[in-house]
Amino acid sequence: MSDSNLDSCPLYHSRAILQIGDSAPDFMARTTHGDLTFSALQGHWVLLFAHPADFTPVCTSEFIALARAEPQFRALNCALVGVSVDSLPSHLAWVEAIRTQFGVTIPFPIVEDPSMSIARAYGMLDMTAQSSVTVRAVYVIDPDGIVQAISWYPPTVGRSVQELLRLVQALQRVAQDGVMTPEGWQVGQPVIAPIQQTQQAVAAAGPAWFMDLSQGSKA
Repeated sequence: MSDSNLDSCPLYHSRAILQIGDSAPDFMARTTHGDLTFSALQGHWVLLFAHPADFTPVCTSEFIALARAEPQFRALNCALVGVSVDSLPSHLAWVEAIRTQFGVTIPFPIVEDPSMSIARAYGMLDMTAQSSVTVRAVYVIDPDGIVQAISWYPPTVGRSVQELLRLVQALQRVAQDGVMTPEGWQVGQPVIAPIQQTQQAVAAAGPAWFMDLSQGSKA
């Protein structure tokens, strides 16, 4: 769609089009761990993840898996923050139900967003949405508050927590060393050197200059 067509499209003006490289919208909200000013988390990587509704089976399975993986994210200096349009009392009741029914304590805050202002700021709902059900969204935000990755799933499909963990690890490796990571990259595996930008460098790199895995397995 061209810019001129976008200008005439009502959805373009009613939805916040958050993109990779944008500053993460700040907000202040109540959570299951007390009041939160989101920008106070700068200095950490943040995994902000939305779920469609409390007391739903797919969301419950995800939160149990995220709770069990929280120490791995914490070791990466990555804070987990959940959010949905449900109220704080609903969040608290759901967290307690997970604890009593499944023996799992949720160690990260869950943000309430009953006004849907956070969902709209992050583009999960447009201004004319008739339903408060948000997409199953994830935003990976770096220590400077910049969005580095975005993924959306429908309400019916659960996310892979191991893939989210791998994504954070890959983004951190890229940020640390200025490299790229190949398909399915895991910590300890070779990474890809930046593509050569001069004819002389391409000739020196050899036939596989466009995918140089010579960076070894530096962790």
